[in-house]
Amino acid sequence: MTSTDQNLAAPPAHAARIRTFHPRRGRMSGRQLDALDRLWPAYGLDIADLDGPFDPTALFGRQAPLVLEIGSGMGDATAAMAAADPDRHYLAVEVHTPGIANLLDLADRHAPGNVRVARGDALDLVRALPEGSLDAVHVFFPDPWPKARHHKRRLIQPGHVALLRSRLAPGGTLHCATDWADYAESMRETLTADPELVDTHGGFAPRPAHRPVTKFERRAVTAGRPVFDLIHRRVAPTPAPVRG
Repeated sequence: MTSTDQNLAAPPAHAARIRTFHPRRGRMSGRQLDALDRLWPAYGLDIADLDGPFDPTALFGRQAPLVLEIGSGMGDATAAMAAADPDRHYLAVEVHTPGIANLLDLADRHAPGNVRVARGDALDLVRALPEGSLDAVHVFFPDPWPKARHHKRRLIQPGHVALLRSRLAPGGTLHCATDWADYAESMRETLTADPELVDTHGGFAPRPAHRPVTKFERRAVTAGRPVFDLIHRRVAPTPAPVRG
């Protein structure tokens, strides 16, 4: 572990208390309750239980490129992408219990065994992952925290992006999407400023066909809010010049 990685892995205590999400609960259907009861022991992970480095290979039982999905909502998009992409693992992080249960059910019925679901703070999970262990990170429609005094809670900000990027393998992608125009511009500026991320489209990306349209996105479009995609790729750091 590099000294830079140690700094990312151990944030100041006051920073650790700033949550980027709302803890959420909700009523669950019988189907969701059954899925949570049956599938969580085999396919679920409580992030709060992690103690030290985390090896995702042990969770999946095989080695494959890993996609981290931060904020999977009700899981429709995650399950569809995993079903269409059987050669990669999908690890979804969510705090909304009905969403966790719904994704477990969808993955059990439609995905080829390549989905696992983690409950808790995604940044704590990322800190526990080995550097360079992710093939992609998906951050689709994170909480925009629209009030200026809450912007410090936004997920896409320089320190968090540096942490996420450090866990990407060279060539891995960080794909963000939002329907909040000011957050989209803030995302663009933050991602562009990172020294080891390259914008794959020179600005906002055309809507990728592999990202399924969710009910949430349809509501945004119906309300007249455009959707912005940003896709950045990690490049290998430039070696420091050798001084004679």
